Amino acid sequence: QVQPIESGGGLVQAGASLRLSCAASGRTFSSYAMGWFRQAPDKEREFVAAISTNGDNTWYVDSVKGRFTISRDNAQNTVYLQMNSLKPEDTAVYSCAARRRGASMTFRSYDYWGQGTQVTVSS
Repeated sequence: QVQPIESGGGLVQAGASLRLSCAASGRTFSSYAMGWFRQAPDKEREFVAAISTNGDNTWYVDSVKGRFTISRDNAQNTVYLQMNSLKPEDTAVYSCAARRRGASMTFRSYDYWGQGTQVTVSS
């Protein structure tokens, strides 16, 4: 099993940067693709980014391409989301998830989820 725990959220102004971390317990972390999702109040949860088991392949939603970067360090059982040039529209609770059958853009297809971390971007 894998238990993801997110950290690194906060309150920043538009144009600032944040780096989210997701530490995942378990001996089989390197066998799971990892994804980041976000959900704003009264809105549907949406896919943000995903990364393959070895980090060779990444995927992003169009709205964050060129601004966000997903990466992973399997030796540390951690996946990261570097967020640059943040916009008020990025405000949401960000959650990471683990999937044993490869990366996906659908959060319900993932096997494990973290508790989420709040990101707030002021104008």
